[in-house]
Amino acid sequence: GCLFFGKCVVYLFCWPKYFDGMGTGSMFFDIVFDAAGMLTGAIGMLPSESLDKNGKGMYEPCHGSAPDIAGQGIANPLATILSVAMMLRYTFGFGETADRIESAVSSVLDQGYRTGDIYTDGMKKASTGEMGEAVLAALGA
Repeated sequence: GCLFFGKCVVYLFCWPKYFDGMGTGSMFFDIVFDAAGMLTGAIGMLPSESLDKNGKGMYEPCHGSAPDIAGQGIANPLATILSVAMMLRYTFGFGETADRIESAVSSVLDQGYRTGDIYTDGMKKASTGEMGEAVLAALGA
């Protein structure tokens, strides 16, 4: 149990490029995802899925709803957007559409857009809505 997940987190930090995804039981889900959030800069970047054996399930950002910042325009919408891409790919079989969404998110990040949780000097600070609009523009929508 604990020893395996401790090693898993160490491997995740030492060799993150070897991981395309990770499956865990619910007991260690929060520990592993919080650690993984540090690799991306913030947990607002991490989509998640909970699937049944038929590939149906629930898709959501791993960070939850963050009611303490609701309505302030400071939440990072990328985990939600990427969760939709995962849903399209794994439950509905729309891999090409998921690829387009993931490419749009990458494009926006490459352009330097950042919400406050991942902002660094020299980047373009964006609100929740501005980040969402930038992804839509990158999709050509």
